[in-house]
Amino acid sequence: MIKVCANVSSIGIYSYKSHEKFAREQTMSTIKVGMVGLDTSHCPAFAKLLNNPEVAGYVPGCQVVRAFPGGSELFSSSINRVEGFTKQFKDEFGIEIAGSLEELADGMDAFMLESVDGRQHLEQFKVLAEYGKPVFIDKPLACCYDDAVEIFKIAREKNVPVMTSSSLRYAMGIADALEADEHVQACHAFGPMSILEDYRDYFWYGIHSAEVLFSLMGTGCKEVHSVVGKDYDLLVGVWEDGRIGTVTGKRVEPYNFGCSLLTDKCEKTTVATTDIPWYNLMIGPIVDFYKTGKSPIAEAESLEIIAFLEAASRSRAANGAIIALNSL
Repeated sequence: MIKVCANVSSIGIYSYKSHEKFAREQTMSTIKVGMVGLDTSHCPAFAKLLNNPEVAGYVPGCQVVRAFPGGSELFSSSINRVEGFTKQFKDEFGIEIAGSLEELADGMDAFMLESVDGRQHLEQFKVLAEYGKPVFIDKPLACCYDDAVEIFKIAREKNVPVMTSSSLRYAMGIADALEADEHVQACHAFGPMSILEDYRDYFWYGIHSAEVLFSLMGTGCKEVHSVVGKDYDLLVGVWEDGRIGTVTGKRVEPYNFGCSLLTDKCEKTTVATTDIPWYNLMIGPIVDFYKTGKSPIAEAESLEIIAFLEAASRSRAANGAIIALNSL
């Protein structure tokens, strides 16, 4: 049994009453999922877990029935992968391929916004939100804080449930890092964090370690600054209550994710293990989200993670200046 810390299991701040009827209706039938953006390995991983009962980790109740290839001309790691994944979805999985977001959305019960370029998420979400169905937005929620705020603003206006997460917060070694009554006094998260030429610095792989940090520390970060090195960047956050949370992004091996924790009980270091694949651990909460319309991660936490990365990115551009989150 995976033990989940309080911040991971917290409920979002929306009012979801209008989705209770939707949830009841879906208990007796398969939830039809439309997937947006066939440009990441996450797409076939999730499709197999939802569609193939023979796959280890299969979760019943949802099925990806239609997909929109999408793709971003601004990001080489997106546009170069669309054709291959689209062919796999059509020929191997037998999933219908849509020619537009509107064609994708027609008749769907829920959406997986998988587009690997987070700069596309706001515009794509604007279209999906018109259909009033739950939307899971894969990491990162957005590549700037303003877009993240706008996504949740639209979600509230349209009464659309939103869940966003990195799979790292559900990994063994992270989700079970704390005892139920254990309080984190300081946390240092670490993981690979390459800086790409065509993606905004920390929003590519930094999102994973930031999710680890906030899943354990909770919200309340007031300021951030970045220290840039040859092989590492250090992102330092100071919380309102005086606690300090840091992220070390590595560009050298070993390329593992994990964290060092100082709690009111002990000091410990833990590494995310792959004994159970991270996607397998996250797919259950996503399906529960589709069924209930309730995200297991609070809006405030999802927004603050993006604010942390935004402030760290601005600090990096300003030679390590301290950036207050309330200045965003």
